[in-house]
Amino acid sequence: MIQARPTGPRFAHARKYRRMNPTHHHVHTHRDRATPPAHRRARAAPRSWGTWFVCVAASLVAGCSDGLFSSDPAYGKRVSADRLRSIDSRDFSNYRRPEASTHDVNAAAVKSRFEGLSEATLSIEECRASALTNNLDLKVAIVSPAIAGEVLSREEAKFESTFVTRALWSETDSPTSSNLSSAQAQFGRIEPAVRIPLRTGGNVEVGLPMSRAKNNNPFTTLNPAYETDLLFSISQPLLRGAGIRANQASIRIASYNQQADEARTKLEVIRQIAAVDRSYWQLYEARRALEVAQQQYELAMAQQQRAERQVNAGQVGEIEVTRAQAAASQRLDSIIQAQTLVLRRQRELKRVINMPDLPLESPVMLATSTPPDPVEYLIDRREVTTSALENRMDLLEIELRLAADAATIDFENNAALPLFTVDYSYRVNGLGGSYKESVRVASENNFEDWSLGLTAEIPLGNERARSRIREAILRRIQRLSTKEARSLSIRQEVLDAVDNIEQSWQRIIAARQSVILNTRLLLAEQRSFDVGASTSTDVLNAATDLAQAQYDEIRALTNYQIAQVDLAFATGTLLGAGKTDWDPEPRPDHNQPVPPEIVPR
Repeated sequence: MIQARPTGPRFAHARKYRRMNPTHHHVHTHRDRATPPAHRRARAAPRSWGTWFVCVAASLVAGCSDGLFSSDPAYGKRVSADRLRSIDSRDFSNYRRPEASTHDVNAAAVKSRFEGLSEATLSIEECRASALTNNLDLKVAIVSPAIAGEVLSREEAKFESTFVTRALWSETDSPTSSNLSSAQAQFGRIEPAVRIPLRTGGNVEVGLPMSRAKNNNPFTTLNPAYETDLLFSISQPLLRGAGIRANQASIRIASYNQQADEARTKLEVIRQIAAVDRSYWQLYEARRALEVAQQQYELAMAQQQRAERQVNAGQVGEIEVTRAQAAASQRLDSIIQAQTLVLRRQRELKRVINMPDLPLESPVMLATSTPPDPVEYLIDRREVTTSALENRMDLLEIELRLAADAATIDFENNAALPLFTVDYSYRVNGLGGSYKESVRVASENNFEDWSLGLTAEIPLGNERARSRIREAILRRIQRLSTKEARSLSIRQEVLDAVDNIEQSWQRIIAARQSVILNTRLLLAEQRSFDVGASTSTDVLNAATDLAQAQYDEIRALTNYQIAQVDLAFATGTLLGAGKTDWDPEPRPDHNQPVPPEIVPR
């Protein structure tokens, strides 16, 4: 059972003191007589409840230490050691299947590898539109400006006002050595206030502190006593942290960084569309190369049949048939390599366009419907170089970072100044025996006080602040050098792209002429073989030369289209007449995020 009577060393000391001082004892006896025993027990109860609370909290902490201080929050989910450290093996013997044993069966299987598969024909415009909507790299890149926008919003919000409330309740029960002091007292205080940050670096606070005090001192005039005040205070730095420019530096830096992220995202959009164009024309090249390989195989088989007829007629030896068969086997290997290249090229295109109905594992074959447009261009090198320096987003990003560096230098210079702060407060006081009475006294504004103070903080040495200034200056110097190097690199990219366009055009003309001449040579060799004036080797060599000329023409056409894409990318634009607008991802509503959109127009 908990005793309500105060016990312990300090109370024993108080009783002894009363016996030695009768007057003081009389005062306390009067107080005790005036206070009923039940009321004394009620006053002692809070101390007992506090003791119980401390004991219960200590028991909970001791008994639940495994749950409160377990290692799970620190280390998170633990993966099994076998999964992290044990390496499994892969046995491909289960995938083994019987191989075809004859040349005819292998040739039939190779030639029919893509037969029966569905085909999707895409134009380059359809691929671009799909990439703008579904490309995952773009979805990743387009979030960066939104993140930078939230950083800017966070910096802008630092000047928002804040509602502050401080509350306090206390009860005291202690021995006293004077009959003018209270041994037991209750005190409650609540201070609602609004804190307003200023763009000049200061803080304004307007508060309405209210308190209630009650004690057992019989000489207290107001018991309980209510205080209701009106408080206004302002704190303003004079050097360090003073001024709108210094306090808005973080906003300017965040704004520059947001624009830099948007420039980088625009560059990524251009890069991904250029990657779509390159993948499209590389698929075109692979499919045309497969057609040439198949045509070469057909020519080799036709030469084999021609040689067999000549052998049966007794005009040539059996060796001519063997030469044709060997050439057919080589052409078959070329078909296999060309088919694999087609699969890889179309898989790359599927990845960048990311169409929902054309996943990477889909057996659907992609066919290109947009033909190359080999038109000669006379490009003004000076004009495209100047345009590139104006339009390249990576160069604009560096310029925005330089502006942020300049703002950082200004901020660090301000941070190196001494700190002088002026503090001013004004208070209207109200006091009464009730809350209403204290409000009335405060409203009459008869009791007021104010204070003015100055705080100084002058660093001795200040080497840390100077180091931060030097660091900011060096970063800007480094970025200036980066800008010059990037400008030089952009000019080189533009000139290289112009050279590639001119070279590819010349190669197209040369390759077309070579195809015409090698076609005539093949026909001549075939006629010579029919009359016995040449061998199968001569015919097959002429066919190989024709194939090489056709490969050169296809490669020249592809390189010409890709060189135009490279020149457009080097100048910070997209190839073609279309224009593309993109918007950062909108703010999520914390329930259902809205996906970003890039709209071609």
